[in-house]
Order: sequence, then structure tokens, then C-alpha cells
Amino acid sequence: MQEHLNYFFFQIFPYIAILAFVLGCVLRFDRDPYSWRSKSSQLLRRKQLIAGSVLFHLGILVVLAGHAVGLLTPIAVFDALKISHGFKQLMAIVVGGIAGVVCFIGLALLLHRRLCDPRIRMTSSFADIAILVLLMAQLLLGLLTIPFSMQHLDGHEMVKFMNWAQHIVTFRGGAHAFIADTAWVFKLHISLGLFILLVFPFTRLVHALSAPVNYLARPYQIVRKRAS
Repeated sequence: MQEHLNYFFFQIFPYIAILAFVLGCVLRFDRDPYSWRSKSSQLLRRKQLIAGSVLFHLGILVVLAGHAVGLLTPIAVFDALKISHGFKQLMAIVVGGIAGVVCFIGLALLLHRRLCDPRIRMTSSFADIAILVLLMAQLLLGLLTIPFSMQHLDGHEMVKFMNWAQHIVTFRGGAHAFIADTAWVFKLHISLGLFILLVFPFTRLVHALSAPVNYLARPYQIVRKRAS
């Protein structure tokens, strides 16, 4: 039974989540483009939103970048740069831990604001609250992996997750075998992350795919004082 569960969650489920993510985003943008937004509630309560949003986005960007670089960079690249697995593991713990705490504080402010302000609560959908709760659970699981990672400072465990992720993105079989014997907290962290990826297209998180890059190169606007 354990083998079948490992195979489903870490060999099959990743592709289900990725497919749902891609197709869901394409269909939502095509069929309901006006829903492709973050549905900001800034007008209802601004101060706590800014503080929480800045901390959350700063922390989550560092966490996501760290995961992408740490998991998807070929092991041969780290070896060529003479970056040991132990050093990379320690950097992941320190940098990821700090970013995780910053993200946690920001997310706690956002969740408190959405749950405890009556006006914002009334304008929030089930999905608005549920996705924040899921992100909070995922963040807590990520922070909980730190004590387990501290027991493997040689970086050997991290190599398992690198092999798993790189086998998944290159569509190779046997990916699940790399993490079959890892701690439950890592498996739960990965599974919840994949579930969040699966529901991503049906939440306000889609606005993350619409970063206003063109805003940086926009032409100047000419603003004149109103004639008295």
C-alpha cells in the first residue's frame, strides 16, 4: 500500500497538478478574463494590507526562487561550481528559514485582516479564505522541515529531492523512488504544494502570472495643474 501511495502522489499526481494548472489557467483567461485579478480590498482597509502584502510577497518570492534554483539546477552545475551539498543545504535552511518567517508574518496579517474585519469578511469568497489557509499550512510545513533538515547537514537528503524534481520535469519514470524513504513532513509538504498548484487557476493567485512588466517601460504621463 505504501508503495502504491508513493507512486501515485510522487509520480502520477505531479502531472495531474501540472496539467490542471496549465489547462485551468488557459481556459480561465480565455473564458473569463475579467476574473483574472487579485480582487484587492485595499479600499476597505489599507494599512494592514500594505504591511502584510509586502512581507508576504517578499518572503514568498525568495522561497519560490530558492526552491526553483535548489531543486531544478542540475547537480553537475553545483559540482562544477564546487558548491558542496552540505553548504547548499545550510544555505537553504538559513535563507529559506528567514524568508519563511517573513512570509509567515505577512500571511498572518493578511489572514487576520480577512477573517477579523467584518466588511472584508463579507466581501470574501470561500476560495479567498481557503487559499490563504492552504498557503499558511504549506508555509508551516515548510518551516517544520527545518528541524528534519538539520539532521542531514551533509545535503544527502536534498539530493533526493533534486533528483525527484528533475525526473518529474524531464518526464522520466522512477521519480517516486528517490523520496520513498524520506520523512513524512517532506512528503506532506510536497503533496500540499502540488495540490495548491492544482487549484491555482481557480483562485486569486492567477494574478501572479500577470506581473506588470510593461509598466516599467511605459511612456511618461503629462499631468497639468487645473487652471484656477
